Amino acid sequence: MSDVNDRGTKKWTALMMPEHEEMLRKWWAAQDYKEKPILDEQQKEEINARLQAAFHNSLPVEVTYYNRGEFLTAKGKLLNISPFKLMLEDNFAIELQNVLDVSIDE
Repeated sequence: MSDVNDRGTKKWTALMMPEHEEMLRKWWAAQDYKEKPILDEQQKEEINARLQAAFHNSLPVEVTYYNRGEFLTAKGKLLNISPFKLMLEDNFAIELQNVLDVSIDE
């Protein structure tokens, strides 16, 4: 026997056309989408200074970065800094253009 609370979901999805379901999924995804902030030169310089200090002193960092409409964080020691990427422990790479903030965990 079906659960009474589950009936509403089953009832409406049976009446929806596949195109409507797809539109509804896209709409839900758009509601969670965040725009990438634009950093000014001073913010970029501060981030660069923190990255250099952490790299040269082998200190762990917490990096806040942007990825496909989301703000994410990664923690670890920096293995390498190139003009385009940061490489953290466990070969986790972050594109430098997506880095929003860096804090040093001492």
